[in-house]
This record gives sequence, C-alpha cells and structure tokens, in this order.
Amino acid sequence: MILKVAITGPESTGKSVLAEQLAASFKTAWVPEYAREFLEKLGRPYEEHDIADIARGQLNQERIMKSYANRYLFCDTDMLVTKIWSDVKYSRCDPWIEHAVNSHRYDLHLLCDIDLPWEYDPLREHPGQRQFLFDIYLEELTTRKFPFAVIRGSGPDRLLCARNAIAYYL
Repeated sequence: MILKVAITGPESTGKSVLAEQLAASFKTAWVPEYAREFLEKLGRPYEEHDIADIARGQLNQERIMKSYANRYLFCDTDMLVTKIWSDVKYSRCDPWIEHAVNSHRYDLHLLCDIDLPWEYDPLREHPGQRQFLFDIYLEELTTRKFPFAVIRGSGPDRLLCARNAIAYYL
C-alpha cells in the first residue's frame, strides 16, 4: 500500500523543496506542483476556469507517479491548495474542486509554516498575506478533520520535522 502525503500551505513556504527532499530521503517518488508547469506554458494570464484544469492535472500526475512510489508518495500541493487559491482569488470555488477536496484523501498533510523568508517568483501573488493564508489552511485542515502536522524550521531542521511527523502519524 502506498501512503500519500500532501505537502500544503501558502506560497513560498518550501513545499517543493520539502517534497523533493522527502522523496529522496525515503527513496520514493514525488509529484511536482502541476500549477507551475501549467501556468508557465499557458501564454496568457490565468482565468478562474484554469484552476479546475490545474486541479485535474495535479490528480492525473498523482495517478501516474503512484506507480513509481515506494511505500510513500509525496505530493507537492493538494486539492486544498486549489480550493483556497480559488476562494481567495475569486471568492468562490468550482464545485468539482470542492468535491475533490472531500473525496481525494491523503494519509497525512504536512502544513508548511510561514517561518521561511518570502522568495519572489512571478507566479506568486500574495507576499503580504502569508499569515492570513496560513490561518485559512489551518482552519480548513482542522475543520475537515484531516490528519496534519505543522512543519517548521529551515534546512535540515525542516526536513527532520517532516520526517518526525511522518514517523509519528504513519
């Protein structure tokens, strides 16, 4: 059985780095953030309907990478990211995404704290709203009763925090 671990949280909290580090540490596969690939190839500003396409693409990538996984599959982002993105940007969310948040389960969510410095990236939109967004993630994970741990620290400490959470919960 493959255990799926979602790396989630606001922008610029080290999700991609952590997913890749965990996969290397556990000698398994990881799923990169599909939104980045999608938006870099889009050739125009994204629109509301694109977020559902991104969510579908992320799930498709998970299905593909699961066949390469060894005990764990680390997912750099999850359906909750697309839901919160849509809610914050458009004040609503495609019902398909909401359904996917509830039906596409992960064995553990690692919520990355905002304790890392913000790094500019042209695809990032909310440098001044990190605490606000973190609080939304925390509320969603808690309300939905998803299994989660908050990941803090930098460098090796952040990886160790994540490894300890995995050992504890899984």
